[in-house]
Amino acid sequence: MHVRFSSCIGLPLMEEGVEGVLGTVSGILIHPDTAYVEGFFVYGSGHGPSNLFVSSMDISRWGTRLYVRNADVIAPADDRIRLQALLEDNRTVLGQKIVTESGVRVGRCKDVQINTDSMHIEWIFPKKCLRWGVALPVSEVIEVTVAAIIIKDRLKAEKSPKNAKVPRGAFAELSDAPLAGRTSQ
Repeated sequence: MHVRFSSCIGLPLMEEGVEGVLGTVSGILIHPDTAYVEGFFVYGSGHGPSNLFVSSMDISRWGTRLYVRNADVIAPADDRIRLQALLEDNRTVLGQKIVTESGVRVGRCKDVQINTDSMHIEWIFPKKCLRWGVALPVSEVIEVTVAAIIIKDRLKAEKSPKNAKVPRGAFAELSDAPLAGRTSQ
């Protein structure tokens, strides 16, 4: 399934087989080098810590709610040793400037599309001022730096030589084509 992250904010996180809500999705952690969704930040409900983290590997089902097999997989992000380097990394995807190789500013990344089967980002959505830009596939991204997301330059039109002449008889085979049953009168 393909979902945009902006539509995931506020989704309830539940344990399978239990009626209560464990929390709501409040953020996302994206690996800037691989475009893999490491997990989601969850605003917890109840008496525990208010900002929790659930790994994308622990999500068992995705729909109008997110389901995990066990409530114990939700913990503060600081407790996950494997994620410490990523949490301290200043390279972000959401909210980051998007520029081309030649330095043309495209906008800021305001949303991403996630493939929930592989938990990879497939598209990034730039926004400039109040207008959405053209969606960009992740394959166009060259590098994510602290300053910006750098993408490939868009295709440039090839210049044709001025006054290029078409050789005589280049379209001769088209003039001899049958008229598909039409007759001239």
